[in-house]
Amino acid sequence: MSESDPGDPLEPTRTFASLAVPNYRLLFLGSLTSNVGTWMARVAQDWLVLTQLTDHSATDLGYITALQFAPGVLISPIAGAVADRFGKRRIMMATQSGTALVFAILTALVASGTVQLWHVYASATVAGVLWGFDAPARQAFVSEVVPDRLLGNAVGLNSASFNGARLLGPAIAGVMIAWVGIWPVFAVNTVSFIAVLLGLFRMRTDQLRPAPVRRGRGAIREGLAYVAHRPDLQLVLFCIFMLGTFGLNFQITNALMATKVFGVGPEGYGLLGSVMASGTLAAALLAARRRRPRLRLLVGALGAFALVTTALALAPWYWLYAALLVPVGLASLTVMTAANTTVQLTTAPEMRGRVMSLYMAIFTGGTPLGAPLIGWVGDAWGPRWTLLVGAIATGAAALLAALYLWNRLGRPNRLPD
Repeated sequence: MSESDPGDPLEPTRTFASLAVPNYRLLFLGSLTSNVGTWMARVAQDWLVLTQLTDHSATDLGYITALQFAPGVLISPIAGAVADRFGKRRIMMATQSGTALVFAILTALVASGTVQLWHVYASATVAGVLWGFDAPARQAFVSEVVPDRLLGNAVGLNSASFNGARLLGPAIAGVMIAWVGIWPVFAVNTVSFIAVLLGLFRMRTDQLRPAPVRRGRGAIREGLAYVAHRPDLQLVLFCIFMLGTFGLNFQITNALMATKVFGVGPEGYGLLGSVMASGTLAAALLAARRRRPRLRLLVGALGAFALVTTALALAPWYWLYAALLVPVGLASLTVMTAANTTVQLTTAPEMRGRVMSLYMAIFTGGTPLGAPLIGWVGDAWGPRWTLLVGAIATGAAALLAALYLWNRLGRPNRLPD
């Protein structure tokens, strides 16, 4: 089969097929190392805010979470146009270097004992701006590194890298916080950026498959018009918005459940992130074997997420709560990989930067809305309601999406692909 041959969309792919591509291997290994540091820093940041800078304020934690994503949402149309006009690899090198500098400064502030809450707000905002330019370039860059027949596999392995790091990062961070304190965790994250920068630098540019460059005015308007004429993409974006806004607030919900409901320390909190990551890692590896996901898989996984999250909210014991995070992670990551792969495989190459910027804006754009709301719910109604609100919202979204597909098909026996 030639590299341009898409193959049978129903034929499974070898789980680690994309790692045979040298450039992708560099990208994967660098990202895995950096992702471990990122998850460590997230746990350290949450613990710093909850236990040292505030009196377990869920609202402040929600605001900081929102600031990590809000700037990226606001600049997403520009970031998408930049990704389609300039080299995505160069964009990533610039954004990764800038983010490393941000965390180096935060590390110094925490280590010196001079860190204040506004410092965390500021670092989250600057990192959010850099992430806003990095995300669409990173997402679209995958299609330039591997052939189309391996795109679904590469997206799945990227998710495996992210969630493998999510498995290791929180557990390592919890142990480090308990043994040596918070600032060394931030230091490890700062150093981890070297790995992804080194991988990008060592890539063979003659083996990349750059998309056509889009120059001139009207690029943003063109991208919006493209999605406006694609109802299938609109359905995917609706599902992913509801999941990102109301369902994926575990940075807040796990912290509240760990500290307020179950009364565990940093090790117990870090373990929750690792346990959930085991489910998401399993889903990522399964996704790596699928050439082309189906819409009914996406909608069904969203419905499953709502059901298991309901059970999670009602869990009376810490260990049951931890165990239920495995199927929650499995369902949520299945939705995300199915959505990401569908958007990339069905979008014209010259439009991928702009469409992926819109995808990332919608997926993460709900976080600045949802995180403060979930934080307020946690303070006003209690930690369990932060999960129940997400379960109700994602369940309603899954039902609406299923009804749409049912009506579009016009037959009662199955949902369409």
